[in-house]
Amino acid sequence: MSNEHASGRPGRRYRLTRRGRLVLVVGTVTVVAAAVLMPFLLREDETERPRPAPKSLVIPEGWRAGQVYAAVDKALKRKPGTAQTAVRAARLNLPPEARGNPEGYLFPATYPVDESSTPANLLSFMVNTANQRFGANAVAASARRGGLSPYEAVNIASIVQAEADTTPDMGKVARVIRNRLAKEMPLQMDSTLNYALERSTLDTTTEETRLDSPYNTYARKGLPPTPIGNPGEEALRAAVAPPKGDWLYFVTVAPGDTRFTGDYDEHRRNVEEFNERRAEARSMG
Repeated sequence: MSNEHASGRPGRRYRLTRRGRLVLVVGTVTVVAAAVLMPFLLREDETERPRPAPKSLVIPEGWRAGQVYAAVDKALKRKPGTAQTAVRAARLNLPPEARGNPEGYLFPATYPVDESSTPANLLSFMVNTANQRFGANAVAASARRGGLSPYEAVNIASIVQAEADTTPDMGKVARVIRNRLAKEMPLQMDSTLNYALERSTLDTTTEETRLDSPYNTYARKGLPPTPIGNPGEEALRAAVAPPKGDWLYFVTVAPGDTRFTGDYDEHRRNVEEFNERRAEARSMG
């Protein structure tokens, strides 16, 4: 959230660098994904003749559904909006709470694409992969022990994915979310407000925190109605099994320096330091 607000974390400008590295990690899943996906993408009448090697469609961790749809349309050379329209006819295997919205379940990985690929079967495979990864017994059991439904766990993981700058920070961000929910405090996360406004920014104004939206976690308590992006497995593990701690606030003062605390006054001092550093950087830029 912006520097004017007490909780959340404004310093997310370095997320693109982090995700750039994570794409390489996602690549380790590629062989598995390709091996499973290929039989679904081949027409039976073409199995006897050679086909060109498939291209790759990379879905990074944290991408929103709209970004995934646009990437699918581009990879398949379809008109913009085709993949989003295909959601309604794809019969995706989503939990009832999702109400047909695949946000959170378009699993980030690298998918092979060839001439027989369609938006529907690509989206379906992403959702099926998410169900396999997120529905693992250990993950489901951890969610239940924490009093969460699997859908709530994915929802929290999507916020963790958007807010944490590093993998080690994911668990602490998840603990902040869980602590705030337990205390019936509003989450006050910029990431959910940015989702409502269809943007990604470092700054949130006081006026924006009054936005009438179910995704405005400044004004409304509890989780947003849906995930706000598509998290990876590390974010989900952090969501269902965060470390113990009394943290209620966090702010990234500098790259690699995210400070977590349960003390409001300490958090305000951390925010002031962030503001000073940012003002200095602007004056030099």
